[in-house]
Amino acid sequence: MMRMIWFCVLVVVISGEVTGAEPPEFVMPDAFRKSIQDDLAMKTLGGRQFWGDVEFFQGWHIQQNVFTKHYRLLDVEDNRQAAGSLKACQDTMAAIRKRDKLPAMTGKAVILVHGILRSSKCMSTLATAAQDDGFLPLRFNYPSTQVSIPDAAEYLHKSIESLEGIEEIDIVAHSMGGLVTRAYFAEHCDPRIKRVVMIGTPNHGAELADLLYRSTLVRVASGPGGRQLVTNPDGLVRSLPAPKCEFAVIAGARGHSAGWNPFIPGDDDGTVTVESTRLAGAADFSTVAATHAALLGNSEVIEQTLRFLSEGRLRTDRAPEPISGPVAVSPPQVP
Repeated sequence: MMRMIWFCVLVVVISGEVTGAEPPEFVMPDAFRKSIQDDLAMKTLGGRQFWGDVEFFQGWHIQQNVFTKHYRLLDVEDNRQAAGSLKACQDTMAAIRKRDKLPAMTGKAVILVHGILRSSKCMSTLATAAQDDGFLPLRFNYPSTQVSIPDAAEYLHKSIESLEGIEEIDIVAHSMGGLVTRAYFAEHCDPRIKRVVMIGTPNHGAELADLLYRSTLVRVASGPGGRQLVTNPDGLVRSLPAPKCEFAVIAGARGHSAGWNPFIPGDDDGTVTVESTRLAGAADFSTVAATHAALLGNSEVIEQTLRFLSEGRLRTDRAPEPISGPVAVSPPQVP
């Protein structure tokens, strides 16, 4: 019964996004086109786990549906302004840029990458702080429960490629978002990327995933990417390279060996152990007294993140703490 309910919800969400999509081969009269576009200019029906960003311009973005493969153009308020083919969305964006005389993108951008079961909305506090610090914040979305980590990295690659005019790019990633970032570096490396900060990322796999994914229901719900979070030494996570630029790691901690979660070993943020976050090659490392989800809104985390992006160090009251050891450089493998 529950499976049927979820299927119905999925159909409603997808069909709501498909309705009004313009078939690329059909040329509409101008008046009818305007009517359709007026109908499309509405809030989306959600379904953020089914969409991945492929292009950015200022606060606008084009997304692709992971199931239907069609696209939608969202404005800065997440109102849908076009749907259908990629070209249809690009043409609408070009027309809006011309109509509203929107300036080209320039300067520094910071891409914010969320973790599993989350969306770009969880990066809002960081985005506001980054904007106040002079960055163009881009809150990247990807269907974290529907695709593998390498497939999510391809959405990130397309988004980075779309940043025409941007001179410098930084990446701030939370949890599985850090693994998506590392998977990006396994296949790509834009020379504009200067620094990366990984927050609460299970760089050696998540012990909690080992426990939870014993359940068939959890394995199905978490999707391909979630199933790759385990600590299997022959799995995907251990094979991903470190970022091919200067990077730092921030871990959530309680400050003693019991951690927040008694079911996983050592200090932890309730989800990821401090030890698992440590990745050889990091220019700096710190722990902050916060749980996994709370890391994103923690003022100390935000302050350290922005300092690293601008100065290459997390704190001013102590010297950087680089993480030494062999750096992972192997190509990704499917576990």
